[in-house]
Amino acid sequence: MEATKDRVKEPLMWITKRDGMNPVFIWLIRVLAFVCGMLACGLIAFALIEQLRDEPSRITEFYKCFIDGVVKNDDMKWTFAKDVAILLCISVALTPAFRMRFWNTGAEGQTLVGVLAAVGVNFYLGEPYARSHVADARLLAPMLVAALLAGALWALIPALFKAKWNTNETLFTLMMNYVAIHLVSFCLAEWVPNGSNTISINDDMPTLFNGLAAVAKKNHKYSNYLTIILTVLAVTVLIYIYIKYTKHGYELNVVGESLRTAQYVGIKVKKVIIRTMLLSGMLCGLAGFLIGGVLDCTVNTESVGGQGFTGIMVAWLASFNPLIMILTSAIITFLNHGASQISTAFDISGALPNVMIGVVLFFVIGSEFFINYKLNFRKHAREVRA
Repeated sequence: MEATKDRVKEPLMWITKRDGMNPVFIWLIRVLAFVCGMLACGLIAFALIEQLRDEPSRITEFYKCFIDGVVKNDDMKWTFAKDVAILLCISVALTPAFRMRFWNTGAEGQTLVGVLAAVGVNFYLGEPYARSHVADARLLAPMLVAALLAGALWALIPALFKAKWNTNETLFTLMMNYVAIHLVSFCLAEWVPNGSNTISINDDMPTLFNGLAAVAKKNHKYSNYLTIILTVLAVTVLIYIYIKYTKHGYELNVVGESLRTAQYVGIKVKKVIIRTMLLSGMLCGLAGFLIGGVLDCTVNTESVGGQGFTGIMVAWLASFNPLIMILTSAIITFLNHGASQISTAFDISGALPNVMIGVVLFFVIGSEFFINYKLNFRKHAREVRA
């Protein structure tokens, strides 16, 4: 009788964590999620864009815009590759900290102060403001050093507080972004007293590949883009090697897995935190130099354009693997460029393409649930003993 009273119904559905999944199936799930997201975008576009409702056959033109936004002409191809490289650089910069389970949300500010430092060096030493009028070619090295140091300093501050007082690094690094924005605003007010919110420097800065491009007599105007792309690819490979095959990489991975284990085997956790965040900040500073010293040659509060936050998603989708980040950063940039092309082709507000990007990312991010967890359903409605 007691056993009968203790009987309970088996739940209709329950969730269990997967022990592991074949990498092929993982990527198939992600591809399927991306395709479903694009189909959902088509349905949203059909419902909201009047041109598509009037001419349903134009739905193929809608999808073609995503591709045209990347490959329509040489300018778009090079711009796409350059944007992928910048986003990749910021994402790779976050990777060492994230692998250490130091949730660095301050890449936006660390990159922005890198831009500010690079432009600041040019402002004080270059034409037309400098007293010494240092040649532009000689400015590249001090601009790079200034950007690296600025990014490292901006990352060092929360690292020291985390190492000494165990502060919340997520909030600390997030707040540092706003400090960086107001620091840029202050410098612009000092440097450009006429009220402009932007300062520009010489936009014809020499680069390593100017000479090569001139010799080849081809794509000379894209030499700055080529500099950025090759630099970021080299950094990506080096960071992958650093994390996977070096002692420092091993230590930060152990700290990320378990602080107790790291302390037990004699790893100096505070030292690893500070060292890793310095590296992360320097890489963000490098991205700042590429933006402010090679690409835009200007600084304002929107110089980074939110890529510091987008880089978090890129790194997470790639499971913090720098090589896979090449793919994930390309996908995110593809969506951004395609959305911009849709906005132009169909003459619609920029808000709707952004919604479409969000829908696709919702599907892709949601697919991670099915990769990590499994849904179990009750096979038949029967009562089981508790």
